[in-house]
Amino acid sequence: MSRFQGRVCIVSGGGSGLGRATALRLAAEGGSVAVLDLALESAQRVAREVEAAGGRAHPYQVDVADPASVRAAVDAAARDLGRPQVLVSCAGTGCFANSHEMPFEDWKRIIDVNLTGTFLVAQAVLPHLLDGGGSIVTVASNAGLMGIAYSAAYCASKGGVVNLTRALSDEYVKRGVRVNCVAPGGMATPFQNAFRNMPQGADLSSLGKIRSPLGMAEPEEVAALIAFVASDEGRYMTGAIVSIDGGITT
Repeated sequence: MSRFQGRVCIVSGGGSGLGRATALRLAAEGGSVAVLDLALESAQRVAREVEAAGGRAHPYQVDVADPASVRAAVDAAARDLGRPQVLVSCAGTGCFANSHEMPFEDWKRIIDVNLTGTFLVAQAVLPHLLDGGGSIVTVASNAGLMGIAYSAAYCASKGGVVNLTRALSDEYVKRGVRVNCVAPGGMATPFQNAFRNMPQGADLSSLGKIRSPLGMAEPEEVAALIAFVASDEGRYMTGAIVSIDGGITT
């Protein structure tokens, strides 16, 4: 398939996990990919993977919670690769915590990266998309569709991404920009390590509802869905929140 041939795609959080899988998938389908990540070495490694497979990619260091950093990375990507036409916002962070004990700094960082960061990257890319059309895919979580114990900040941030997606979709539907959201469950990525430390006194049985009989998804499976939603095959989709979580939120 070559659904992204001749298109410039920006992937935030592209240095690992789902972001890496998405960058590789879009590049394999012909896209020129800007790999944005806080860890420059990770972004560089993914860009090299893309190029080794015959694709085109440039790495950029960015803190998605910093407006100036985001603007600089998006402007550089547009200069190096051309007008962005696709944005996939994968950057994220999280942890488990007792809500009554959670340090404000941890709360703020999760909201800043997951929610504010999703907005800031979309805000920086939108002027390019309005100049000829394009597609945004945000990445939420089933934690944005239901409550999960010890995850107040993460649930709040991802729930915000869900409604941010709907709001942006409604605002730009008549201006040639589609905005959709993919909401995964557990994935076999390094991000899962952030949720391995349970708070003191945690009731593990309360987390049973987030475990699917199908186990965890591979990031490539979720990336395949993202590619469909972002492509012209998803033309009739906007404002959609698409679950891919092994049936947890059915």
